[in-house]
This record gives sequence, structure tokens and C-alpha cells, in this order.
Amino acid sequence: MTDTPPPPDDGRPEVLYVCVHNAGRSQMAALFTEHLGGGRVVVRSAGSEPADRLNPLVVEAMAEIGLDMSAAFPKPLTDDAVRASDVVITMGCGDTCPFYPGTRYEDWPLTDPAGATSVAEVRVVREEIRTRVIDLLASLGITPAA
Repeated sequence: MTDTPPPPDDGRPEVLYVCVHNAGRSQMAALFTEHLGGGRVVVRSAGSEPADRLNPLVVEAMAEIGLDMSAAFPKPLTDDAVRASDVVITMGCGDTCPFYPGTRYEDWPLTDPAGATSVAEVRVVREEIRTRVIDLLASLGITPAA
């Protein structure tokens, strides 16, 4: 697996969110981290089996709270992305994520919005992700932006 080179090390922590399709959970987490981290975190997301497009219900749920996902798209998981990360958050991708000593790994057992039939179902996942991102930022010494 290859990826574009990581940005120069500027001291910001680097977080990678990984789920199976990179069309829902990991995309929401990445957008929350970018928004709440206020540029103080380098954020990536990827999927072990990327989908063709984002889940439309996820896009709608994020738009409801003023977060635009129009520039986001599913990306494949690469060794380089994992290697460049200080923290790797997995969401149901099992053993497909490479392991590197010295990297912090967390698994977030979240419901996959791929099975959702309404935006109301996605809202529940969205709010759980927001809470987990706030906790992650705090663990990195970052006070969430308003």
C-alpha cells in the first residue's frame, strides 16, 4: 500500500479514522475533528473497502448541524496513512488495519449508518461520534473550538 507523503511534522497530532467503507462513521469523525480541533490536528480517514460515495443520510445529518461534507469522498486505507498517524481510531474494520508499535490505537464500537433507513438513526451515531471526538481531543490536550 502507498499513499502521498505525510505533511511536514509541525507538532500537531495526527489522527486517522478507519472504518470499512469510509462513507459514514470515519467521515463524520474526521469532519468533527477538523471542525472542533480548529486546525490543531492533522486528520485523515480511510476505509478497508472504500465505497463509491458517501452515505447520503450521513451527509444530510451533518448538514443539519452546519457541517458540509461536499468535499469528502471515500479513500482506501494505506500503510503510509497509518504510519504517519499518532492515533488510529478503528470503527468495525477488524484486523485489516496495520499495526505499528508506538502508535496509539482505539476501537470505537459504533453502529454502522450503512444500515440506517432514516436520518434520525444517523443522528444517534453522529452525536456519539461528536462526544468521542471531544474526549479524544481532550486526551490530546486540545480544547474543542466552539
